Amino acid sequence: MSTKPSMDFGVQSFCFRNFKDNAEVAGYVKQIGLNKIEVCGVHADFSDVDGFKQVVKTYNDADVNVISIGVQTFEGNEEVERKWFECAQAAGAKHISAHVRIDSYEKAIRVIKKLSDEFGIRVGLHCHGGYMFGGSPDVIEHLLALGGPQLGLCIDTAWCMQIGPNQGQPVEWIKKHAGRVYGVHYKDFVFNSDASWKDVIVGTGTLNLPEFVKALDDNGFDGMSVIEYEADVEAPVDSLTKCVQSMRKVGS
Repeated sequence: MSTKPSMDFGVQSFCFRNFKDNAEVAGYVKQIGLNKIEVCGVHADFSDVDGFKQVVKTYNDADVNVISIGVQTFEGNEEVERKWFECAQAAGAKHISAHVRIDSYEKAIRVIKKLSDEFGIRVGLHCHGGYMFGGSPDVIEHLLALGGPQLGLCIDTAWCMQIGPNQGQPVEWIKKHAGRVYGVHYKDFVFNSDASWKDVIVGTGTLNLPEFVKALDDNGFDGMSVIEYEADVEAPVDSLTKCVQSMRKVGS
């Protein structure tokens, strides 16, 4: 029986940011019970396509597939950003997680649309809370309208919630942007009275994980998904294993 895309998840390499050797990271990915990874800039130089092919080989040799790269900040420099698509293509990945900036987003989106069409790779706009451009619903709507089908949304569930309960509702975002959600970062926060936050095992904090997964399934999600847990940087394996177990409990 095939696995629904919502449950066919991997892990973001940023979870292992204190471990720079990709062979070691690949071993940790298998140890937590997964075989897919989204590789970020901590673990690869996306300006070096040949070098990245060796990174991909390291993961593939460990039976780990690179399903996405990012999060990459697009500024509209086609020469630079073309290499990112070449890296994703070399991995067989069909998704790049992306940021854009307020001073260059129009140019960036033009390049994203061109390269997405050329390479057949979708770009997911990663929401990053209330303190970064592209984190609020009105900005997201504007960017998606400009981007057309080549640019969708990569919902980071914790950062979505960080903008506040009135607007930061991951389940509602899925419904509102049905068909345009190209990626998911499964992440969970608990919030303090001063609005600070703390990473927790996904599904044990503010995120209603069962309802979020159900919304993905009900609204035809067919994209890339990874767990991202940013705490316990010196020894993340135990917590990430618990994240995987929490996800699979929902999917069972």
